[in-house]
This record gives sequence, structure tokens and C-alpha cells, in this order.
Amino acid sequence: MRAKQLYELIITPTLKELNLYSENAAKLLLLTAAQESNVGKYIKQVKGIALGIYQCEPETHEDIVVNFLNYHSELRRLVAKVALIPIYLIGYDELLLSNLRYSTCICRLHYLRQPSKLPKDVSGMADYWKQHYNTPLGKGTAKSFSNKAARIMAEIE
Repeated sequence: MRAKQLYELIITPTLKELNLYSENAAKLLLLTAAQESNVGKYIKQVKGIALGIYQCEPETHEDIVVNFLNYHSELRRLVAKVALIPIYLIGYDELLLSNLRYSTCICRLHYLRQPSKLPKDVSGMADYWKQHYNTPLGKGTAKSFSNKAARIMAEIE
């Protein structure tokens, strides 16, 4: 998938409709997709269980739904509206594979739950992704994130 199309046609409008848009958030999600799935080249982790362009693990997905969205009913309703799905489908892992707007919502909510502010530059985003998304135990590195980011940012600007 083309990074520019993902950024302009999926990420930006989805975050705006979710009322969680900022340029930094949109870029962080794009760079997360770049790092996690090579901007959609893989929608299921090759040797693992993560799903979708953001490679969300089913346990993480369940945690976001059960421990966050279930306590924020207005946001849950908005996710269903933005993802164009009935509210009762929220939480189905298959949506991470088949619905780009839904997986974008879930990725944004993952970052929203973190206590620190979103970074403004690529270096900060790389560290933020490593700490809060890939986690210190994950195989990804902030350096690989930054290396991919340079190419991806050039595509959208």
C-alpha cells in the first residue's frame, strides 16, 4: 500500500472523525504501520499472532476493548461509527485484518492510553513507539523505526 494513500485516505480522516487527530498522531500511526507491516505488506505477523497493518496482538486488542472502550461508551460508539460497523462487532480480531479504519482506531487508542504526550519529531516517535507499542521486550528497534521513517516521510511530503 502507498504510504501517502494510507495517510491521506485512512489515517487522517479516521482520526479526525474520532476527534483524536493531530498531525503528530497521524504521522506516528503511519510510521507505526511502516515499521510493523511495511505499510500493509503483511496483515498477519509472519511468525506470530499480531494482526492488521499495525500488527496488534489479540491480547492487546482485547485489553483496549475490555479495559478502556467498555468504560468510555461515547468513544466506543464513535469507533463503531467511524469504522462503519455495528457496535456489537467491536472486539472481533478479524476486524484488525479487514477494516483499516477500525485497526486505525485501535492503534490510536493504544497510544491514547499512554501517560506521556505524543512526540513531535521522528526520533521521539521512534523511542515512543519502542517504549509503548513494541515494548522494551519486542524485537523492533528505535533505529529501524527511524530508518524506515525517513523514506516514509519523504513519500507523504
